[in-house]
Amino acid sequence: MTHKKLFLKLYQAQNETDLQKVIDSIDLFQDQSNWYPLGGNENNFGTIENQQASAIGALIEKFTNSIDATLMKKCYESGIDPRSVDAPKTMQEAVGVFYGDKHHWLSNEFVKNKSLALQVIASGNTKFKSARTYDTSLTIYDDGEGQHPEDFENTFLSIGKGNKNDILFVQGKYNMGGTGSIVFCGKNRYQLIASKKYDGNGEFGFTLIRKHPFSDEDKRTKKNTWYEYLKIDNLIPSFPIDNLDLGLHQREFTTGSIIKLYSYDLPEGARSVISKDLKDRVDEFLFEPALPIMMVDNKERYPKDRELHRVSFGLKKRLEKDDSKYIEDYFTIDLDNSRAGKMKITSYIFKPKVGDKNVTKSRETIRNEFFRSKMYVVFTMNGQVQGHLTNEFISRSLKFGLLKDHLLIHVDCTNMEYDFRSQLFMASRDRLKEGEEYRFLRNLLTQELKRSKLAKIHKDRKDSISVDSADTSELIKSFTKNLPLNSDLLKLLNKTFEIEKDDDKKKKKKKPKKNNKPKKEKEFIPQRFPSFFKFKGSKKGANVIKIEKGKSRTIQFDTDVENHYFDRDDDSGEITIALVDVGNNETDGGDAKGTPKDISEVFNISKSSPEDGKIKISLTPTDTMEVGDDVQIKVDLSSPEEDFKELIWIEIAQPQKENNKKEEEKEENDKIGLPELILTAQNSTDKKIVSWEKLSDITDMSYDNVMYIYSSDGEMLEKIYINLD
Repeated sequence: MTHKKLFLKLYQAQNETDLQKVIDSIDLFQDQSNWYPLGGNENNFGTIENQQASAIGALIEKFTNSIDATLMKKCYESGIDPRSVDAPKTMQEAVGVFYGDKHHWLSNEFVKNKSLALQVIASGNTKFKSARTYDTSLTIYDDGEGQHPEDFENTFLSIGKGNKNDILFVQGKYNMGGTGSIVFCGKNRYQLIASKKYDGNGEFGFTLIRKHPFSDEDKRTKKNTWYEYLKIDNLIPSFPIDNLDLGLHQREFTTGSIIKLYSYDLPEGARSVISKDLKDRVDEFLFEPALPIMMVDNKERYPKDRELHRVSFGLKKRLEKDDSKYIEDYFTIDLDNSRAGKMKITSYIFKPKVGDKNVTKSRETIRNEFFRSKMYVVFTMNGQVQGHLTNEFISRSLKFGLLKDHLLIHVDCTNMEYDFRSQLFMASRDRLKEGEEYRFLRNLLTQELKRSKLAKIHKDRKDSISVDSADTSELIKSFTKNLPLNSDLLKLLNKTFEIEKDDDKKKKKKKPKKNNKPKKEKEFIPQRFPSFFKFKGSKKGANVIKIEKGKSRTIQFDTDVENHYFDRDDDSGEITIALVDVGNNETDGGDAKGTPKDISEVFNISKSSPEDGKIKISLTPTDTMEVGDDVQIKVDLSSPEEDFKELIWIEIAQPQKENNKKEEEKEENDKIGLPELILTAQNSTDKKIVSWEKLSDITDMSYDNVMYIYSSDGEMLEKIYINLD
């Protein structure tokens, strides 16, 4: 049998069962001398098995390798050695150099054309009663650099050689992540690899990877099986081609790589039409991939589906659509921290209601569309998720309980300090190391997000399910006052209820309410580009402020640019902060500190995206700054016609002594905090009674519920909802 016929028999097998029949019918597969241990090491079982914990995460590594290969090809075609000083230094730079400005390669035309260069194609049987038994194989194609057959063992079939470690613009570093998908390939772990070099020279090579069949003799002499690959006559099998029909979408194979994963064990919710179900799951893990991926199913599997091919361009693109029916708002915070480095935090707030669905159905829809993997805080490098937090962070750390099902936080760690990042992310890219750096980052995020726009959004949603409860408060006071409370119960309730005690009764004169009419705010009319930029806080024309050592201060600027000016794909702007001058306090001795050269040496910085004409920057002096130091900074807001700049002098001041609030706190602690009592009914026109529909944002009220106790953080009792129905 020719090598070409052999390859086509392997490739055309729809799933593991079909492939096994081919293998059993051909003698060369039965000859163990044709099989070689993957990575040249029979002890590879632990390395390969100890990769990604999920089938989707392992699949993402394959896509990452394909994106890397595509960028490598572009680099070679541009006449640049990927390892040279002339090569792009980051993946973002590589995309810009090889594909042009971002708003061009994000266009529909680019997506349509370029996604054909990276495809995922489904095959296999779907004629089962249950989706649990779907037997889907996946073929991954990229029009990348490809490999000569004689180079397979140093690339596709190697483990841990680090063959991309000195290429700065690619994601793969460890030369092992691509093996993680093997363990999800059926029971026998079959994976077919084929490739031809991008320049057209050489032959089309292929090999088959499998888990070594552990014989009785093996069991007597070895602890574990191993993974192995096929060679024929001690060579990677190959044959010449000009082009080959491999069932790709709108093209034939000429050069690049093909990998087929037989009977891939996709999780529930990703097993049906891959152009929808798998695409949505991939979007979660590839938040912002460098290149689009075409997902293709076929009519034989799903004859009634009208969209058998769709393009995956990551979750970010879906979230930031102008006409999104899910997203209420989003905003960004740029951090520059002396320890962790640079990060960009984007918070996406989902609408309480989607279309004409009620709140409960909306919450379920949002969860199914965006949070199948329970990733509510995602940490990415070059758009690929490296780890995540669940919504426990939102409810416990941020204490934004009403947003725990309606908030996604993206932390872009691409420019994070290497030393910090290496202590945070695992090589498997699917979880975080919960060490010192993890705790520091979690606390930093908590601090920044608690004082962000999220606080107001949470308050507004909280107020929407509250009423003026003066009357009901008196009712609960009276109710608890007459209870026979023992001392232990009283201490317990002290954390929650404020009960009027008999010996503390005092008649208090009610002060007349001031008729404070809210000021009518001037309507904000956003502009596409800023026409002015002004520091808010200058006194007598001088931009001078003080910041206490060890504390942070937020400064504000007025402008008229639209809210998403920093984040939009087309004609985006930026705000930058530079160090102009430093006047150090006099220091005696030979160990005097040197003059800082970069703003990051002087301040930890947090920059927020514009919000209705205001831009906020938070500055925290680093440990290098001393009381009495003076710093001049320049803040620039970019604009196509001219950049706007503001110069600000900052004095590092002595920390003020904390006001002695212990007595006040003691008095407050002696009181028993009173929760808000709120009446609810299924349908009500009374403004003092909350409807079940509004309340469904936090619970599903029904005729069977007498009351619902609400706590945003799971600890302090805040509201009691009494069901009148």
